[in-house]
Amino acid sequence: MNNPVPARLAALRAAMQQYGVAAVLVPSADPHLSEYLPTHWAAREWLSGFTGSAGTLVVAREWAGLWTDSRYFAQAEQQLAGSGINLMKLRVAHMPEHLEWLQQHLRDGDVLAVAGDSVAVTTQRGIERRLADAGARLRTDLDLPGAIWTDRPALPQAPVVEHDPVYASIPRADKLARLRKAMHKLGASHHLLSSLDDIAWLTNLRGSDVECNPVFLAHLLVQADHRATLFVGRAKLSDALVARLAADGIGIADYASITSTLQELGADDRLLLDSTRVVSAVAAAIPPGVSRIEAANPSTAFKAVKSVAELDHIRDVMRRDGAALVRAFRRLEQRLAAGMTVTELDVDSLLHEERSAQPGWVGESFATIAGYQANGALPHYRATPESHVTLQAKGLLLVDSGGQYLGGTTDITRVLALGETTAEQRRDATLVLKGMIGLSRARFPKGASGPQLDALARAPLWASGMDYGHGTGHGVGYFLNVHEGPQSIRQPVAGGALVALEPGMISSIEPGLYKPGRHGIRHENLAVVVEADRTEFGEFLAFETLTMCPFDRRALEPGLLNPEERAWLDDYHASVRAALSPLLEAADLEWLNRHCAPL
Repeated sequence: MNNPVPARLAALRAAMQQYGVAAVLVPSADPHLSEYLPTHWAAREWLSGFTGSAGTLVVAREWAGLWTDSRYFAQAEQQLAGSGINLMKLRVAHMPEHLEWLQQHLRDGDVLAVAGDSVAVTTQRGIERRLADAGARLRTDLDLPGAIWTDRPALPQAPVVEHDPVYASIPRADKLARLRKAMHKLGASHHLLSSLDDIAWLTNLRGSDVECNPVFLAHLLVQADHRATLFVGRAKLSDALVARLAADGIGIADYASITSTLQELGADDRLLLDSTRVVSAVAAAIPPGVSRIEAANPSTAFKAVKSVAELDHIRDVMRRDGAALVRAFRRLEQRLAAGMTVTELDVDSLLHEERSAQPGWVGESFATIAGYQANGALPHYRATPESHVTLQAKGLLLVDSGGQYLGGTTDITRVLALGETTAEQRRDATLVLKGMIGLSRARFPKGASGPQLDALARAPLWASGMDYGHGTGHGVGYFLNVHEGPQSIRQPVAGGALVALEPGMISSIEPGLYKPGRHGIRHENLAVVVEADRTEFGEFLAFETLTMCPFDRRALEPGLLNPEERAWLDDYHASVRAALSPLLEAADLEWLNRHCAPL
């Protein structure tokens, strides 16, 4: 099969010549700056052939490069082969990042083009500052990839539905009232939201416009006077839903009319917007005389802290999700023992079968990662019908998967020993687990942030001269995006915000270790921040583990665990057994009891 990428790059360069453009920047973004994109906005993937979720493409007159992080190095090398696009590795010594490269290579009078619906307001400003030093300028009014993309997919048209009030717990009228209090404190008469998970949470609506994320394409303009407008495809909403929204003060307008509505704002209006979550093409419609209040969307912080009712639903979902995983893993083990042919794709199918049988299940929360042996060393590996391997009764299988349920979102990684393992594999799996236990057991003062805790998960690996290139934890939505801010557990970044962890925030805890060509390890649970105790030094917080599924002790070297770590693992397995036993029977229950036995 011929690689279409060179022809697409040639077409893009012809368009660049026509408009006098020296380089084109193609981010992985849509008008809502989503992590995962509807295919309509997957221009970077279409132009480069690289399918990873994170990457930035730069196409110059005679050179092209794609920047991505260590999770995707191996995948990008494979997918960029023969494309004429160079792999540029992020956070690797002596390799410039894309803006640095542009600053070095663009000359006085050169033009850089980026589609205005794919770049945040703050990002645009940063690019312009960089280009000014080189004497170059930025155009956001040219979407050159879109101009040559003749068979571009249409916008998704999936229905928008109401999140069942039994699970939604907090009425949207109450959420909007809380938002308006925050607007009042900031002096805002209007608030523009473009981030899809914020909009879905505020309105208690859900959709399926983005794969695995129950959100829908929309903008939301909230006024301080108890009115709001949802900019969404009208055909996606039933008449009954439109009436219920109207009763809560939410009117409906066409999705594309957000810019014309913003143009109607007057000099007395004060518009609150998050300039990191609104694209320049939308912000450009705001009249110059309108006062801008640039601050984080208050709803982002609101939805990060789960209510008592939401957490109750989430704990129930975790039990049912864990029971589904036990059934799937038991069936997998049985098939391998019987000598049946089992592939990485079959693992995905087994998980889907068991999860989809659970009450309240809606879909996967992300594409399942089932990586056997060397494929486990690719953090975002995805088996396909064209490229996958057959499992054998030996070595390690890394399974990272999750489900979307009406009562919550799950995300879990387990490493399964399919048979004989090497001493190196068991040592590596145990060191990663030690890091996970260390962070899971942490007590920390109120006000502490994720970057302050990140080293707890890395310390056992660091002690052995090893590390991993991704963050340790991300927030998780409530029947929303599996990756959610504002909190995160990651290594400190210069100038990065330090968001305090608060009770009710959910985070993954997922240290890893990846040895290309050999194996990959990642253990992942979800945990919620809870109040621990109060001392003369102030309030202290801790993590309550939410995920309920045994670790495969056959993949571990128990002698490397200290008494506290062994106790944590035994206590965790006792909790898992107590939580899941009522949901299982016969062979599944026997499997659970065997895997939850004390070390």
